Order: sequence, then C-alpha cells, then structure tokens
Amino acid sequence: MGSEQLAQRDEKIVAFWEIISVVASVLITSWVVVPLSGSNRLGSVVPGLLAVAFMLYSHRLHGETAREIGWRVDNFLPATCLLIGPMVLGALLLLLVGWVARKAGLGEPERVRSAWWILLWGFAWGLLQQYALQGFIHRRLRILLGRGPKAYLSVALIFALLHAPNLGLMAATFLGGLIWASVYDRVPNLLALGLSHSTMSWLLIRTLPDSLIVGLRVGYKYFT
Repeated sequence: MGSEQLAQRDEKIVAFWEIISVVASVLITSWVVVPLSGSNRLGSVVPGLLAVAFMLYSHRLHGETAREIGWRVDNFLPATCLLIGPMVLGALLLLLVGWVARKAGLGEPERVRSAWWILLWGFAWGLLQQYALQGFIHRRLRILLGRGPKAYLSVALIFALLHAPNLGLMAATFLGGLIWASVYDRVPNLLALGLSHSTMSWLLIRTLPDSLIVGLRVGYKYFT
C-alpha cells in the first residue's frame, strides 16, 4: 500500500470517528444527560458546547474555511431557489397529512407558536442543526463515501436516528435530511438551510396534531 493510500485510509478512519463522536454526544445528551440533569438545563447545554468546540477544532485541523463550510451569503439566493420547490411540496404534504389526521380524529395541531418563532429561536436552532448535520457530518461522510446519493442517504439516516424514538419526527427529518443534503452538496449555504429548516419545523407544528409529533420531543423526553 502506497503512502497516498495510507493517507487516504487514515483520513477515512479519522472522519469515521469524528462522526461517531458528534453523533454519540447528541445521543448521550438526549438519553442520559437530560434525565440526569432534571430541571437544570445547563447540564444539557455543556455537552452541546463541547461538541461545537470539537467541530470547530476539527475544521481547523482539516484546513476548512468558513466559506467552504457554508458560512457565506454570495450563494444564498441560488441555494434558496433550490429549496423553494421541495419546501412547497413538503408544505402540501404536511397539509394533506394534517387534514387526514384530523379527519381520523387524531387531534388538532398546536396553535401556540407564532411566525416570530421562525425568526428567533426556530432559525437559531435550525441553523445550529444544519451546521452540525451538513457543515460537519455531511462533509466527513464525503470523505468516507464520496459525494452523491450514498452521502445524502447517510446524512438523512443519521438525522432521523437523532430524533428517535419519535416516529413522526424521524420520518420528517429523514425526508428533510435527504433534501437538505442534496442542496448543500450543490450549493453550500448554511443560512438558507437554517431558514428552510426553521420554516418547515414551524409548518410541521402548525399542520400536524401533537399525537403524531409528540411535542417534537426526542430521546428520554419523548416518554415524559
């Protein structure tokens, strides 16, 4: 095995363990740290901050610039244009599922959160998730699997896994993960993805009954 092949193998090994580290951090937080922390929210924030610090350090080691990761505005419009079609189809699908669910007597959607939720907390949370999912995990999966459908599918599966055992959210995040991964691969813009993420989350809340999405709870909180 030549030196170049050895370097590629080592790079793949590192990428694999980087993905495992971030995914495990999220799962441990949602399944272990949250129930142990109780009402102390700081307990669940610390692991998240450590994961972000790890990802930032990894970018530095890999020589990835903020622009390469997707922190940029020059391609915001092209990325948004790619997202509009799938978002419209997704909105129509949510409306249809919500209508069928209401007819089946599964309850009404939540009416508490307003459009301001998108602009404030929803956008910030969606942006953070897209950064971790696309700007880090997706980029490491490219090293392992190359660019294209295999990486998209893996991103979607990981995203769905992180929302277990909420089956409604797992289905939604799998479909969303596929779309966002394919758009990121073509036009990497995290701002557009974050806005898309928060908008679709808001639509999910406003169209589907809580019996299907269980208050967006995942991990241990799903059962509380």
